[in-house]
Amino acid sequence: MNFPFESDIYSLRTPCYLVSEKALKHNMEILLSVRKRTGCKILLAQKAFSMYAAYPMMRPYIDGTTASGLYEAKLGHEEFGGETHVFSPAYKKEDMAELLKICDDIIFNSFSQWKLHRGTVKNSGRKVSCGIRCNPLYSEIDTDIYNPCFTGSRLGVTPENFESGELDGIEGLHFHTMCEQGADVLARTVPHIEKHFGGYIKQMKWVNLGGGHHITKAGYDVDLLCRTVDSIQQKYGVQVYLEPGEACALNAGWLVTEVLDIGKNGIEFAIVDTSAACHMPDVLEMPYRPEIIGAGKEGEKKFCYRLGGPTCLAGDIIGDYAFDEPLKAGDRLVFCDMAIYSMCKNNTFNGMPLPEIYLEKLDGTTESIKRFGYEDFKRRV
Repeated sequence: MNFPFESDIYSLRTPCYLVSEKALKHNMEILLSVRKRTGCKILLAQKAFSMYAAYPMMRPYIDGTTASGLYEAKLGHEEFGGETHVFSPAYKKEDMAELLKICDDIIFNSFSQWKLHRGTVKNSGRKVSCGIRCNPLYSEIDTDIYNPCFTGSRLGVTPENFESGELDGIEGLHFHTMCEQGADVLARTVPHIEKHFGGYIKQMKWVNLGGGHHITKAGYDVDLLCRTVDSIQQKYGVQVYLEPGEACALNAGWLVTEVLDIGKNGIEFAIVDTSAACHMPDVLEMPYRPEIIGAGKEGEKKFCYRLGGPTCLAGDIIGDYAFDEPLKAGDRLVFCDMAIYSMCKNNTFNGMPLPEIYLEKLDGTTESIKRFGYEDFKRRV
């Protein structure tokens, strides 16, 4: 079987994540090309990928990191460097005091938050650029849990609630309206941004177009992205920021698991040492079906199994997969695209061990970055 990495899967302790610097570099080079063509700035959204062992390799390609709160901001500041940005729906006063020591940009979700903290910002003794997140009332995301612009969303200021008289000290506007989408969606979104907020953009130094841009996905229209970014920068004289998370580490990691047992209850099933609930929660949350190298969908290959985790949760089901040969205890399976929204969303429900983390370096060597044990579980509870 051909794998897109050099590591021997039977030499790894399972369950484990395996991340490839070579694959990360491929993504970074695409992002760098966008930076060079447009002059925009690109930040790693750490909510999707915060494996800081890979930050030194990524650092030359992008401008810094963005965070969803104090801890991510500290991680980006300490381990990545460059620019450190943060957005949160609301900030605690004690967190704001720490954020002002390390952040270059702080984005506020409401004018009430801005008014609460602006005195602290102005008296901090540091030059920190502040922005307001806006909701242009337009999004093409079908699933509400990922749609920041659906009716009733708590994220961003709507046009009717925009307080134009409170912009003193505000240097940027932030728009996050996308999720795993192409440049065509961005191009269709910009007119809605301009309709509601174009007059305010003219007063700003920067515009942040958020994340959700699938820039490194095969077939993505990079040319259209660059034209869209250029048009905004030229029309309004602002610096554009993009905050890809998934695009930074897309298809750069795998989750290796071992088959523990085989059984039958109307259908064939296989229990693996990986839990959907604990180790790849988006499988249940989104939901979606991760690909397995060498496997297919039911009916595509001769032997089909329902894969489930070793927890007591009845719904800890990864999905139905077909194989060329029967599975047996001890077999290794490799789930694809597991660098993103996996390590950063892990949990230890049922006392499940957290997967070990491996990094395959550019020279082909594989390094164990972090191995977890019982004490890691105990400290969490």
